[in-house]
Amino acid sequence: MGYGMLVSVPLLSLTGVWQVAALFIIMERFGKALRAPARDTIVSQASKQVGTGLGFAISEVMDQIGALAGPLILSGLFLVIGNTGNEIAKYQKGYSLFWIPFILVMACVTFAFIKVPNPEKLEMAVKRAPEPDKLSKTFWLYAVFTFITTMGFVNFALIGYHFKANNVLSDAQIPLFYAVAMALDGVAAWFIGTYYDRIKKRSNNEKAGLSVLLAIPLFSIFIPILAFSLDFIFALISALIWGIVMGIHETIMKSAIADLTPIKRRGTGYGVFNTVYGLAMFIGSAVMGLLYDRSIAAVIAVAVVLQILAVPVFFLMKKEAFVVS
Repeated sequence: MGYGMLVSVPLLSLTGVWQVAALFIIMERFGKALRAPARDTIVSQASKQVGTGLGFAISEVMDQIGALAGPLILSGLFLVIGNTGNEIAKYQKGYSLFWIPFILVMACVTFAFIKVPNPEKLEMAVKRAPEPDKLSKTFWLYAVFTFITTMGFVNFALIGYHFKANNVLSDAQIPLFYAVAMALDGVAAWFIGTYYDRIKKRSNNEKAGLSVLLAIPLFSIFIPILAFSLDFIFALISALIWGIVMGIHETIMKSAIADLTPIKRRGTGYGVFNTVYGLAMFIGSAVMGLLYDRSIAAVIAVAVVLQILAVPVFFLMKKEAFVVS
């Protein structure tokens, strides 16, 4: 059902009414809320044999390829069509192209379901110690850590607005910086994911990779300080760091759930994680957006303080994880 709701994207090609378009967009977001926990659960189960870090790294790299390809397809179409004609008609033609990836996605999902109807068996093939039947204290501490550090993670939309409003970057440079950040996200995800697996293998402990999570607040703390300056070089560095942190979010944060939850509670674990992550991102972005109009220094202070607060929670979580293991 979650992937089926992606039909709302090509359906945008059939409407010129904004209310209907808004309904399709909401439908797609609702579909993502349904498919994300299930998708992450399946990736975690399928990647246990090769390493959860690598599994989520591959998932993130493929995700970024798709995220870059979509806008490039639309841009290419607009270049071919030119500036003549109705603007709505142009977008309708653009969205009509997305029937192709939608059909391919549904074909892949159907094939995967037929080929592996019970993905949890992929993980059961890996020898594991007996597991508890509930979410651990370590998991809930991890959820608190995720909430705090994500709430303090500055949204790129606000960063881009700052670049534009203060003439730090031109209109053309802002999406270019974002594209560079996204590209680095994919590259960082690969290296960080494999490093996460290497730490676990070297220590012979599935929870040893949690140490990598400390990099999130330590890197994130510099983003607002650099991004909200008026310097071009600092703006570039902030975009690069933002991309690296996003890569950690999309790989290690998700990989950790697989190593902290029993198979029977894996879906619940990812559901809780996605809810906590989404709420933190929403609240953090809303608060920083409101503060930005009053004081940029206040935005920086809030973001920095939240990342500092995340550090002791990280050490509590790590201590609990190793006591249990």
